Amino acid sequence: MTTSNAATPDADPAVLEELTRLRDSIDNIDAAVVHMLAERFKCTQQVGRLKAEHRLPPADPGREARQIARLRALAEDAKLDPAFAEKFLTFIIAEVIRHHESIADDTADGRP
Repeated sequence: MTTSNAATPDADPAVLEELTRLRDSIDNIDAAVVHMLAERFKCTQQVGRLKAEHRLPPADPGREARQIARLRALAEDAKLDPAFAEKFLTFIIAEVIRHHESIADDTADGRP
């Protein structure tokens, strides 16, 4: 899904080539991120089913706080803005909790 360079006909061809190379790398990284998120959500769905089967609460604030702290530290080590990393993980956690609540409701209603 590399963006076209057609809008910059006067640009140096070497610059356009480098731009294309970098954008191709970004596209590959984006694809990897999507696949990693899909794997993460497969695992969290299993966690949600286990919690529902054993009547555990969908949210675990202690675990969530530890994960946020851990991700902030990883972000700092990677030279990524820790606040951004926290926002990203907070968004993911909210989605996971929503899934866990749905799984718990389905389990309570007798649905698999």
